[in-house]
Amino acid sequence: MSLVSATIITGFLGAGKTTLLRHVLEHAGGRRIAVIVNEFGALGIDGDTLRSCGIEGCTDDDVIELANGCLCCTVADDFLPTMEKLLDRADPPGHVVIETSGLALPKPLLRAFNWPSIRTRMTVDGVITVVDAPAVAAGRFADDPEAVARQRAEDPSLDHDNPLAEVYEDQLLSADLVVLNKTDLLDDAACAVLERDIAAAIPRAVKILRAREGRLDPAILLGLGASAQDDLDGRPSHHDLDADHEHDDFESLVVTLGEVETPEHLVAVLAEVAAEHDILRMKGFAAVRGKPRRLAVQGVGTRFRQQYDRGFAPGEPRDGHIVVIGLRGLDRAAIERTVAAAALQPA
Repeated sequence: MSLVSATIITGFLGAGKTTLLRHVLEHAGGRRIAVIVNEFGALGIDGDTLRSCGIEGCTDDDVIELANGCLCCTVADDFLPTMEKLLDRADPPGHVVIETSGLALPKPLLRAFNWPSIRTRMTVDGVITVVDAPAVAAGRFADDPEAVARQRAEDPSLDHDNPLAEVYEDQLLSADLVVLNKTDLLDDAACAVLERDIAAAIPRAVKILRAREGRLDPAILLGLGASAQDDLDGRPSHHDLDADHEHDDFESLVVTLGEVETPEHLVAVLAEVAAEHDILRMKGFAAVRGKPRRLAVQGVGTRFRQQYDRGFAPGEPRDGHIVVIGLRGLDRAAIERTVAAAALQPA
């Protein structure tokens, strides 16, 4: 099975990420691209802009907005369930492009691609960092510093102690390609200085391209083949020591269980297991006694939701399977024993 490629577009507010993304969609050349936009607050301006772009083949289902804070801080709650839903579609996309918020740290998002439910199905084709050339030349990082300050104040998930210079440098350090945008507003000498400074800040050979209004051929932006999730050590961050854990420290197991009495009983058991064993994610299916349809269950921590999704096929066993994801060192036997006990006892 071929892996679905993902491209991460990062950069400060106003650097031109959405403009670049829209240009990619307008010149997709038949590629089936899904877009995840990490907006914050009640009004998803970027998501609405992309949905209303009128690009042929770009539907509401292909533009997904995550509005619950910075992606790098809400990976388990928002990003992973969204990616799993995309991959589980009957017609999964050929490529996923993720536009992060202006104050996002890219590396935690890269780590998320090593989660057990994602790493066997996706690869990070590349990280593209968009730089507002005139703003950086003026020492501001963003053209509208007040807008950046408002974004920071309004998003409670952000670490407000992160200096903007460190966020900017982290975005560069994760890059496979740097797009120096709005270069029509600078002369060649100023652009050359920026290119030299950016190259010196990144301890790897990274291509730097000049652009006006994000107008770059998608063939250059997509297909980098970086497998960035496998190169975390080569992308140092100011915040590496702040991480509680690396995502390659996770493990997963699958528990099989027979029919259950009620959805409420199953969810109560799963929530108890999640609390006792510090489980991060659970997902799967179960058969409920007397119900012709399969019960789909999703859990983040101790919070669960469930719904009946499809009928059991003739002859299909009426049993369930629950995937459990947590930090390495799970008490697998205890988890399997408790979850399996949620099934009806034989008469």
